[in-house]
Amino acid sequence: MEIPAGLSWVRQTPEGREWLATLPRWRDECARQWSLRLGEPFPYAFASLAMPAELPDGTAAVLKLQYPDPDSRHEADALAYWDGEAAVRLLAHDPRRRALLVERCRPGSPLHELPADEAVDVVAALLPRLWRRAAGPFTPLAEEAAGWRHRLPERWERAGRPYGRRLVDAALDRLDRLVDTQGEQVLVNQDMHAGNVLRATREPWLVIDPKPLLGEREFAVVPIVRGVELGHSPAGVRRRLDRITGALGLDRERVADWTVAHCLAWSLDGDKVFTNQVEVASWLVDGP
Repeated sequence: MEIPAGLSWVRQTPEGREWLATLPRWRDECARQWSLRLGEPFPYAFASLAMPAELPDGTAAVLKLQYPDPDSRHEADALAYWDGEAAVRLLAHDPRRRALLVERCRPGSPLHELPADEAVDVVAALLPRLWRRAAGPFTPLAEEAAGWRHRLPERWERAGRPYGRRLVDAALDRLDRLVDTQGEQVLVNQDMHAGNVLRATREPWLVIDPKPLLGEREFAVVPIVRGVELGHSPAGVRRRLDRITGALGLDRERVADWTVAHCLAWSLDGDKVFTNQVEVASWLVDGP
């Protein structure tokens, strides 16, 4: 089975190579288990292998085999909790294989094909429908943020101090102030950027690939503020920040602070530096 180029990074570890080796077998087992006709994998992939599927009754679906990373551990739980409200429906789930069968969006074009302001308005309309109080397995944002605070200085050192210590300190300071002063805890998605909202037929737009946490609403808009999909510039980031916080009545300063902290928490992976995340954090820390 041909593996999309975006998944090549998993070959760097024994665990990743083992996961890649299991994919053909798990794909075939899922196809038999759910009586699926499968197409070729979608070319875009980074944390999962996804392919078009068709059920016996002709229902169009997507079979997704997740790399076992912690951020997406509760994706199926979030989709089941939303039950098709503003997000794709979960049709079946195999926890052992980390396999999800989900509704397929058609035509499936990404939100970032819209002009930036229109795309932000779509997100502002979707988010309140997803913000629900939830029990169950979801990780609290406070717990996740404690991990970011602990790991960031160490990762920054191991990566060779790829950006100024002032940014590390800015992230740590913001996390110290934000975590214990949060508002109401609701189900939030830390990866709802404009590539993870697709045009569909059941609803005009549906969210895919959630990475759920329980946290305050201000955190949930961070991905659309920082995401490169709608343009990557100081002016673009600040315009999205102003527009989304204004539309939803959120605390702009808290959103900006969560954006700085989250960008830097996600800025490093071993010796790889995600410069776009660092730049967004720097623009917000340094101001106009």
